[in-house]
Amino acid sequence: MEEEKLQRLEPKKKVGLVVVITGHGKGKTTSALGMALRAVGHGMRVCIIHFMKGDMYSGEIDGVKRLAPNIELHLTGKGFCGLYGNTYPYEEHRANAQEAIRLAKEKLFSGNFDILILDEINNALKLRLVDLPQMLELIENKPPLMHLILTGRDAHPEVIERAHTASEVREIKHAYRQGIEPQKGIDY
Repeated sequence: MEEEKLQRLEPKKKVGLVVVITGHGKGKTTSALGMALRAVGHGMRVCIIHFMKGDMYSGEIDGVKRLAPNIELHLTGKGFCGLYGNTYPYEEHRANAQEAIRLAKEKLFSGNFDILILDEINNALKLRLVDLPQMLELIENKPPLMHLILTGRDAHPEVIERAHTASEVREIKHAYRQGIEPQKGIDY
């Protein structure tokens, strides 16, 4: 079917959604990136702030750059605090997460974006790198038509309660548990 003949839907009432993607399975960030790709297809502008990632290369970094200027990416983290041999002290992780919160507020109220993705913010909250009141303030004060996507394991019940949509990604099976190391383009 030719693209110009495809039916295009438009909601009767536009609402800025709060979406939470959590769980211990693989695919939370990938799901958020899929929404970003879809949004760019609609001519929307997206800002992605990585709260935990930032110390290791992932293909999404250069993939997102190819979608510029519709997507802006910020790597604010120092990796996963306390995991995978990460040697940065807790205080440095906390300082970076606090800077990411400041940046999130700036982007939230800039008027430049339709979607703000806070990747791994649920982990940052669980690890006390950010505080629950800070996260709730972002949710409660977001512009009415902006979509806010919050990813990461262990989403706080109060965050889930305030979300319009919450999904849990559950691991059924993972190649890593079979001794297969992470694969380029799939895992990073």
